[in-house]
Amino acid sequence: MEEAAFAGYDALKNGSALDAVVQAVCALEDNPLFDAGRGSVLNFEGEVEADAMVMFRGSVGAVGALKETKNPVEVARLVMEKDRSRFFGGRGRLSVYQTVF
Repeated sequence: MEEAAFAGYDALKNGSALDAVVQAVCALEDNPLFDAGRGSVLNFEGEVEADAMVMFRGSVGAVGALKETKNPVEVARLVMEKDRSRFFGGRGRLSVYQTVF
């Protein structure tokens, strides 16, 4: 938790509140001790299948059932900022967003 708090604080010093939240969640997703990202509970096939959502100033972006994605919260942010559908979900690899991460 301390690592996530420092990541968010560092991002807040040079960016927005949204940057701080995304970086704090990324720190949690990168830590195998938390049920997020690397530490997620596995599905029936033994794979990580992650969901994430970001809300900021009335906008929302959400992703569901992502595999092979290091930080789903960053993809959710991209969906919020770039995708009019506001939700991206699916099985397997991402196409549009995979190239970014």
